[in-house]
Amino acid sequence: MTSKLASCLLSKLSEPQATALNKVTIVGCGDVGIACAVTLLTQRVTHNICLLDVDEAKVQGEISDLLHGSKFLEYPTIVGGRDVALSINSRLIIVTAGVRQKEGEPRLELAQRNADLMKAIIPDLVKFSPNAILLIVTNPVDVMTFVAWKISGLPRHKVIGSGTNLDSSRFRFLLSQKLGVSPKSVHGWIIGEHGDQSVAIWSGINVGSVNLKDINPDIGQNNDPEKFGKIHEQVVSAAYEVIKLKGYTNWAIGLSCSDIVKKIFSNSNAVLPLSVLAEGQQGIDVEVYLSLPCVVNASGVTHIVKTMLTVEEKGKLKKSAASIFKVQSELKL
Repeated sequence: MTSKLASCLLSKLSEPQATALNKVTIVGCGDVGIACAVTLLTQRVTHNICLLDVDEAKVQGEISDLLHGSKFLEYPTIVGGRDVALSINSRLIIVTAGVRQKEGEPRLELAQRNADLMKAIIPDLVKFSPNAILLIVTNPVDVMTFVAWKISGLPRHKVIGSGTNLDSSRFRFLLSQKLGVSPKSVHGWIIGEHGDQSVAIWSGINVGSVNLKDINPDIGQNNDPEKFGKIHEQVVSAAYEVIKLKGYTNWAIGLSCSDIVKKIFSNSNAVLPLSVLAEGQQGIDVEVYLSLPCVVNASGVTHIVKTMLTVEEKGKLKKSAASIFKVQSELKL
């Protein structure tokens, strides 16, 4: 509502924009959700955000805290609460909400509890934003992305998981430290499951157009004299190490999600390792989501790259697919 003073100050020429452009809804205001919000705003990916969480007081607190810094951002529009209707007309929805794993809880039980949460929230999100792209972050992310796709009724190219985009970033960072070059100059990929069964593509790592396998044919193998294979072990254990030190991970995944959204909103046709429906790819014959290099733009995922894998890498990828499929096939949807 416009104040009397504002009416004296300003001459109105038109109505304000009714629909926020490039609106991003973030479901879940925990450490990961807020990290996504902060990185999206500070990196100027969007200035239109909706925060949803069952804890409405926390949502309002986070919104106030962010809006108090409006002068240092792009004067953001931030709304939020627990009412899903607030997410209306979102261009992209990031789902970070999930239950915490109980001590000693089997992976399947955690997956079932988070699948039940997906069943509760996805239909309403799609009802209010039928044209949105869904970006799933909730773990186990590959299984949860499959669940979201099944529940949403959206086409496969509009439901993606954050997948191994972060794993690949960790991989490139650790390789860069060993090689003494910038992470941006190291091109290497982690594919498959976001987790213990991920697959490092040692055959495709290159720096400045030089394939490292041409220099060290045994790179990543057990007989590698330089023990590069330990880098993949570090990638797999990275989250556990951070959680051990600070109790949770949030900033790296927030940066990863911001990067994904930026590539989508800018219609970039960038290639990213994201969790996508992989049936029919690399000999995978089951309906399963896992990470493969794929092309993203304003439509979502448009292509999956036909990566040239070795026989060993393809075998590991199929094993990763089987591991994910086993969990999802036992879920009650």
